[in-house]
Amino acid sequence: MGVKKEARLRGRFKEDINEAVQHYLASLPYDWRLHRHDIEGSLAHAEMLARQKIITRSDYTSIRDGLHSIMKEIESGRFQFKLELEDIHMNIESRLFELIGDTAGKLHTARSRNDQVALDMRLYARRAAWKVLEALQRFNSQLVDIAEKNIKVIMPGYTHLQQAQPVLFSHHVMAYFQMFSRDIQRFESCLSRINIMPLGSGALAGLPYPVDREFIAGKLGFDDISANSIDAVSDRDFIIEFESAAAIAMMHLSRMAEEIIIWSTAEFGFIEVGDAYATSSSIMPQKKNPDAAELARGKTGRVYGHLMAMLTVMKGLPLAYNRDLQEDKESLFDTVDTLISSLDIVSGIVSSIRINAARMKYSMQSYILATDMADYLVKKGLSFREAHDVVSRLVTYAVDNNRELNELDIREYRGFSKLFDKDVLAITLQKSVEAKSSQGGTATVEVKKSIERARDVIRGYEKKQS
Repeated sequence: MGVKKEARLRGRFKEDINEAVQHYLASLPYDWRLHRHDIEGSLAHAEMLARQKIITRSDYTSIRDGLHSIMKEIESGRFQFKLELEDIHMNIESRLFELIGDTAGKLHTARSRNDQVALDMRLYARRAAWKVLEALQRFNSQLVDIAEKNIKVIMPGYTHLQQAQPVLFSHHVMAYFQMFSRDIQRFESCLSRINIMPLGSGALAGLPYPVDREFIAGKLGFDDISANSIDAVSDRDFIIEFESAAAIAMMHLSRMAEEIIIWSTAEFGFIEVGDAYATSSSIMPQKKNPDAAELARGKTGRVYGHLMAMLTVMKGLPLAYNRDLQEDKESLFDTVDTLISSLDIVSGIVSSIRINAARMKYSMQSYILATDMADYLVKKGLSFREAHDVVSRLVTYAVDNNRELNELDIREYRGFSKLFDKDVLAITLQKSVEAKSSQGGTATVEVKKSIERARDVIRGYEKKQS
């Protein structure tokens, strides 16, 4: 039934491998996740070998049927994984020998584990990028829905976490839509560099067989084939780029999680997270903790860590393949799992939120209209710097006298500038918001335009997917 794996790969050695080293080298505990990609790649490779008459049609049929049987065994849970076989590739190959005999050895013709692994990782990263894009698009669609439903809600806008100017809550939400739209663009761009087919590069130098790399690329849905065999087996830029895009997306999720956490405090009270996404305290029965949002914020650090780990692994590697590259798998797998689960959880949190529009409005002191008063004076003829100085002194006067700006009378206003008239008392939160009608501003008309543009973008995503 074929030569044992140990003999095939340790033919020149006089001693068996040290057991501790064998465990240290083994990647099977995590790279088993590549089984589908490994079998897909092997099927395309075997078909190409037969088409090119490198192996017989009969050999191809045996290999194909054997690989399909192995796929069913793995997916049904009947496959016996063996740690001593080191990785998923050798586990599949060993089982193929058991099923079809020495013909299994022909599958590895014109292929090295180096280009085989590179292929599997690209197939995995491509599928992962598709899943991330779908999750991001779902999330963005939900954000647009929330913005549209709350188009009339006004909240304090912040700089330095200090109340700055009033904005529409929907305008604030749509800022996150822009962030996650950029994440979508990054993953789409990354996908174009993932989708390069490396198989056919051999160990590093290319192959002495009449292989048809274009056939395999077409069969597996790749856009192009790698141009340099040395680069093809040693390149992990696509993983670093994926993890970089993931780190930025997690940063955006973390910023949103932070605001959810702050806004749900008693001090803010702007929102309440749904019960399904909160926990209680072990000793304080009144507590409603936004733990899921906190954990999304915390998990951002592990994704950052994976990116730094891969950059560090790659920084000193000579060409071409080195075993260090085995470290690419756990970091990528966990990055994918963490990002997709975090997107889904934060999406669920956002959908569960109850908005306290009255508390948002009540929280705004009249000082938040100070810039509008400066703009009022500019329209009366003052330079902005002069107007800024006048309103600064007016605010100081109100604070010193423990009064709000709307509690001052026109006589007090005119004590700081004769340009103030009774209409200054008519400046309201709503008027402040609607005055910001520059393109991309917080005026209702502009926010509605941004929502409609977002709907067009989402329809474009949906069209691509269909």
